[in-house]
Amino acid sequence: MAVFDDEPGAPPARKAEHVMGEDLSRLSVDELQARVALLKEEIARIEAAATAKAAQRDAADLFFKR
Repeated sequence: MAVFDDEPGAPPARKAEHVMGEDLSRLSVDELQARVALLKEEIARIEAAATAKAAQRDAADLFFKR
């Protein structure tokens, strides 16, 4: 097991996380832009999941209405 992050075989560092309502005043412009990119990726992931769920629901509705 790696003790330091720079050791070979160490797990990759996790992406920065965003906490809703967090004080943003201490973050740099680059950090804020990284957060925006992270949140946009998450929004796209959630929208894709919602679209897939809606398609599953629609298929089930068609199947059970016959």
